[in-house]
Amino acid sequence: MSTAEVTLSVDVAAPPAAIFAAMTDWPRQSKWMLGTRVSVVSGDGRSVGSEILAVTYGVPDRMRITRWESPSVVEVRHLGRFVRGTGVFAVRGSSFVWTERISVPFFWPVVRPLFTAGLRYSLRRFARFAEGYR
Repeated sequence: MSTAEVTLSVDVAAPPAAIFAAMTDWPRQSKWMLGTRVSVVSGDGRSVGSEILAVTYGVPDRMRITRWESPSVVEVRHLGRFVRGTGVFAVRGSSFVWTERISVPFFWPVVRPLFTAGLRYSLRRFARFAEGYR
């Protein structure tokens, strides 16, 4: 397997603290992330060492928080059987930036456009979610 990096961002008409709060509201991620349900499986979900489980279209992705710097950055390590690598969720000014560095199968060139399109769609939904976040 090789490694791929995908970075996408979206502008959000909300203060950085609200963007951070919305992006780290794991149980409500399903409101904006296409086909995904997220739950906290250990810890509080808001500190290094906590683990969360995202299930996207039936594919489990267990993650451990490796960096928590409120209100700007959360990094995770993907621990799953199918998804391995790191993810970074960052607030930069009024933007939400999502970066994935993941191990990918040989057919990644075929899957990448679909993955990227789904993530772009989800980030647009995130902007609306964060702008109205309470």
